[in-house]
Amino acid sequence: MRAALFSIVPYERPSRPRGWPVPADDYSAEVAQASMERALDSFAVADQLGFDWISVAEHHYAPGSLTPNPMVMAAAVIQRVKRAKIALLGSNIPIQNPVRVAEEFAMLDTLSGGRVIAGMLRGTSNEYVTYGVNPAESRERFIEALRLIVAAWTEPQPFGWMGRYYDYRTISIWPRPVQTPHPEIFMSISSPEMAEFAAAHRISAGLAVTTVPRARESVEVYRAAARQHGWDPPPEQVLHRAAVHVAGSDAEAWADCAPFATPDRPVGALSMANPAIDEAVAGAGYYGRDTAQQRERIMAAGDLRERIDTGQILAGSPDTVLQQASAIRRELGAGVLELAFIGPTPDKRRRSLELFGTQVLPRMREL
Repeated sequence: MRAALFSIVPYERPSRPRGWPVPADDYSAEVAQASMERALDSFAVADQLGFDWISVAEHHYAPGSLTPNPMVMAAAVIQRVKRAKIALLGSNIPIQNPVRVAEEFAMLDTLSGGRVIAGMLRGTSNEYVTYGVNPAESRERFIEALRLIVAAWTEPQPFGWMGRYYDYRTISIWPRPVQTPHPEIFMSISSPEMAEFAAAHRISAGLAVTTVPRARESVEVYRAAARQHGWDPPPEQVLHRAAVHVAGSDAEAWADCAPFATPDRPVGALSMANPAIDEAVAGAGYYGRDTAQQRERIMAAGDLRERIDTGQILAGSPDTVLQQASAIRRELGAGVLELAFIGPTPDKRRRSLELFGTQVLPRMREL
């Protein structure tokens, strides 16, 4: 089983404002610079520890994420991370220029020597305000943009495109991706329609902002549709995202997490310790959750024990976290575990990362 370190590069000030969009009157350039440097440092450490992927994502207008353009962050990551793959999960393609997205992915694949993984996501509905795109068009824009991007990567001759949402007289991108025919694509399979689309096009599947029981339903649809199209997705084409905290003992890890995951403080409150948990567990959009009601159900899922049992959070000693990862592997057939590290202080999060890398990851390879 592979491991990915996921970070949305949060603005790490405990008193950061909430809501959306967030006013910038309390913005500190120093805090933002320190937050970005801390994230880059953690990526480099994860690379040294043997993590398979480093993952970044796209969000707008909020301190929960300082990567409105994940391509720029990925370019910085490539300078620090020399071995692991660089996953952009994603680019929210319905609100972007798809030709530009194809060009930027190709640039990054060239800069990294062919280490890019292309997450193609729809994003949260609120963020369609960012560039004035109608969220009701999300699914159709996503499908057309994805097809256009793949064509831009693979067509050897200049071509035109006249679709419902995109119209280009000529497309012929330079540079081309290093990987052939193109970088591996991951997309959300959180709805049956998108699970079937991914399976029909042999696209890898991502699952986040969900519980293992709900994820299992999506995976079953995905695998059944894949069989209808004559293939069987291997484990490495199924990704599950969760939050994680590793400590010397179960008691210590749960004590670190419990104050931020009680019934009267939903998972989103964990961000007071580490804002990444907002998006890793409670935020609705990275893998295209379709309704705000689904987000609220997840945020109200219960206490820490329940969130551990349902695969939203992995927490405990190295042995316990390995068992939790094994359960996810067994239940979903997932071959990639994407992890957002949580904890009450930067030092504890760093220690958690090191414990996972040295005491969990080597044994997780055998799952």
